[in-house]
Order: sequence, then structure tokens, then C-alpha cells
Amino acid sequence: MKRPHAGPSPEETKEKHDLEEALEEGLEETFPGSDPVNVTQPAPSREDGHVKRSS
Repeated sequence: MKRPHAGPSPEETKEKHDLEEALEEGLEETFPGSDPVNVTQPAPSREDGHVKRSS
């Protein structure tokens, strides 16, 4: 017997909402544009070793 799906946790809901807001903001700031918006931060390269990033 399968258990019914309980739905997303409050943390998952907040994370999805935050990502949606970031995507919407990126779309608004880059419109019009031909390149798709990337919401994720790329990993630092070797040359970025001296740069401090905040999360």
C-alpha cells in the first residue's frame, strides 16, 4: 500500500518561492535579451581564488 504524498515541506516551498523571485528579477533586469537567465552561481575558477563571495 502506498502512502499519500504529504506535499512539500515549508523549507522546500520557501526555496522554490525564492528561486522563482530570483528568476523573475533576472528576467526583468535583462529584458529584452537573447540569452536565457541563469539563476545559479557558477563555481569559482582558479583565477577567482582571491575573490571572496558571499552566499
